[in-house]
Amino acid sequence: MAKHAVLSSGSKMWRSMSCSKSELRLDLTLACGQSFRWRETTEGHWTGVMGGRVWTLTQTDETLWYHVYNNQDKQKEGSDRKRRVGVSVLDKNTAEKRFKCAPEKEEHEPLAVSSVQNRELDEEMLRDYFQLDVRMGDLHKEWGAADCHFKHIAEVFKGVRMLRQDPTECLFSFICTSNNHISRIQGMVDRLCQALGSPLCQLDQTSYHDFPSLSALADSSIEARLRDLGFGYRARFIQQSAKQILDNHGPQWLEGLRSSPYLEARDALRTLPGVGTKVADCVCLMSLDKPEAVPVDTHVWQIAKRDYKYAANNGQKSITEKLNRDIGDFFRKLWGPYAGWAQSVLFCSDLKKFQSLKETAHLKQPGKDEDGEEEKMPCKKTKVKTECTGTVGNLKARPTCHKKAKISVKKEPVM
Repeated sequence: MAKHAVLSSGSKMWRSMSCSKSELRLDLTLACGQSFRWRETTEGHWTGVMGGRVWTLTQTDETLWYHVYNNQDKQKEGSDRKRRVGVSVLDKNTAEKRFKCAPEKEEHEPLAVSSVQNRELDEEMLRDYFQLDVRMGDLHKEWGAADCHFKHIAEVFKGVRMLRQDPTECLFSFICTSNNHISRIQGMVDRLCQALGSPLCQLDQTSYHDFPSLSALADSSIEARLRDLGFGYRARFIQQSAKQILDNHGPQWLEGLRSSPYLEARDALRTLPGVGTKVADCVCLMSLDKPEAVPVDTHVWQIAKRDYKYAANNGQKSITEKLNRDIGDFFRKLWGPYAGWAQSVLFCSDLKKFQSLKETAHLKQPGKDEDGEEEKMPCKKTKVKTECTGTVGNLKARPTCHKKAKISVKKEPVM
């Protein structure tokens, strides 16, 4: 039986590309609730399904290593990979060959088999999935200049990136998130793929399956089947949403929303059963190229109140459409057009699983000046309230260091 690949067993069957941990940290990005299909199969090694194939990823300080396994059905490779991940076909005359490999002779080949074809496409898929043309260092610099709280947290949460997922997988995974938590959502998505997805390969005792197609999810028998698998009321939402997409729009509709304006795409998603504003914003941000989308849930609301002294009117206790819009607008005004990316860093830092890492940021004490006096952070927090109109444009006050970020993102390969 094939086993999960481990870099320490030999690099001959691995490939690599230059990517520093300050630009991408796998442990944070793949475990913060964006995608629910990646698992840490060995320490520092993450295995999951992307583009209809199974990958294991690991990294050293300046290098991202990847291993791709052969599918049981090898005919699924090629055009299916490009369709699912959304990678444009490379111009062979102009495509830059970035592939780097440092093979070493090993006494034993890795037990899992990795394809040796389409290396350039594989790397392009990774760049597309992790959006590596967006430089996080530039964004952090801009956000930190406008927001000292973000700057403080980001010192230890570098490398949190937004994924560019397959829209179908992203949408139906997030329909499962209603009144749920990450570990339970992962189990539901796994059961969904095991029951309805095409088998890809088996490693150790784990079977990997592709994400189900829209036609598979829309079948009239699916609701009852998913209820038997523990999906509850979400089973109906999944089946009805898939059917509505196919009946009213067609199988390419979701990917087509990538070219629509943010609000138009969000409102279109909200017409689907089980898709509210938060789920629609998640799908916009994580699969539809809408970096300004700011999903607002209880985590983000608490961050706004606790760290930015955002005060809702009349002691509001639940997230309404108006509150969702106001908080989203507040952060868009503060962080600029990539506000959703900045929000993901703070969201990640607020998860319980990363609290030990967050504590290292709090343990960092201000330095001493030349006279031995403790330096003060140049950020004085002032309570933020909205006028009766509730629009962010009428904020009475905000922290003095919170200035609107002027983002000028350089989209270049991360080297």
